[in-house]
Amino acid sequence: MRTDRPLRVVLAEDSVLLREGLSGLLARCGHQVVAAVGDAPALIAAVEEHPSDIVVTDVRMPPAFQDEGLHAALRLREKRPALPVLVLSQYVHRAYAAELLDSGDGTGVGYLLKDRVGQVEQFVDALWEVAAGGTVVDPEVVRQLLRRRRDPLERLTPREREVLSLIAEGRSNGSIARELVVSEAAVGKHIGSILTKLDLPQTDETHRRVLAVLAYLRA
Repeated sequence: MRTDRPLRVVLAEDSVLLREGLSGLLARCGHQVVAAVGDAPALIAAVEEHPSDIVVTDVRMPPAFQDEGLHAALRLREKRPALPVLVLSQYVHRAYAAELLDSGDGTGVGYLLKDRVGQVEQFVDALWEVAAGGTVVDPEVVRQLLRRRRDPLERLTPREREVLSLIAEGRSNGSIARELVVSEAAVGKHIGSILTKLDLPQTDETHRRVLAVLAYLRA
């Protein structure tokens, strides 16, 4: 475990327990947590206020617990393309990982699943690698990113494709239900399944429906 040079870390994590645990872990490894915050605006303010070598942030943060942490990191890298950022996520989100890896100047980025934090040496090594300008991606994320590219609609059932085509026509849930002679609840379940299978970012449902339509039109 490398501790030859202390890193100045800005940490963003909404869970108080995990934030305190990470702060303690980093301190024990010889690093300095110059700011530990719990939401995206505080993260941006902390980076502007404190000189730092690396940002470690969760993807989902208040107020909506969607992708606020990730977008704060992307905004920071727009201003400082070489700012090292290590993102922690509870689950694999290929779209999030791809967006992060394309950010800034393409160096000094990492995307790890939170389970990896429990493997202390791997986590600290990843911290060093990203701070030094390297790229670190969780093995599970790599497996999904390198999976053979397929038509994103292949995972949809015939009925789900039918529902998506009607969404693309601008139909409401009620209109779709009448067209397919099913209940609105059944339509809602189909739409939920479509949005999940297309691996769309966790934004509001209206925006996700638009993204689903774009995926349908591109296929």
